[in-house]
Amino acid sequence: MTAQNCLRILREVKDAAFATVDETGMPQVRIIDVMLIDQEKLYFCTARGKDFYRQLTASGQVAITAMNHFFQMVRLSGRARKLSGQKEWIDRIFEENPVMNNVYPGESRYILEPFCIADGQIEFFDLGREPVFRECLTIGNARKPQKGFFITDSCIGCGECHRSCPQQCIEAGTPYTIRQDHCLHCGLCYETCPVQALERKGI
Repeated sequence: MTAQNCLRILREVKDAAFATVDETGMPQVRIIDVMLIDQEKLYFCTARGKDFYRQLTASGQVAITAMNHFFQMVRLSGRARKLSGQKEWIDRIFEENPVMNNVYPGESRYILEPFCIADGQIEFFDLGREPVFRECLTIGNARKPQKGFFITDSCIGCGECHRSCPQQCIEAGTPYTIRQDHCLHCGLCYETCPVQALERKGI
């Protein structure tokens, strides 16, 4: 899986959940169309009168997630920047998404502002295969996220984590190891380890 393929999934689903945080710190989520994908960049737009626009211009931080009919989930989080050349970008978006003419006919389209995410973290999670498959990727200059659990040298080799793992992605060794590309990040191994030999990444 590549970052471009993940973005392509978001474009194919098109109607994705976009999350921001409002001025009171409360999470806000809405369905927004993924309008364009080009060279590991994602483009979308929103109207200047919307709360979504105000939240984007205040912090720029946004998280996007969608799942296709193959049960492949993509999550993208990063900073959205408003693009210059507003009318040219909006015209291009309408060319690629002609149904938008029914929503914003004629000159009303220019109430919309175009945004681009060029730097971000991507998580791909495929629930449609056995075992499940997970991968973390990036676009632009974003740093790869550290997620999930790992087994430290405190492991005593009892095998309790292996027996409890829903995906059987923990392998025997000294110490035992987690196959990260098949891990659910459920934390059951963390909770069942009798000597607390597991630690969470990214803390």
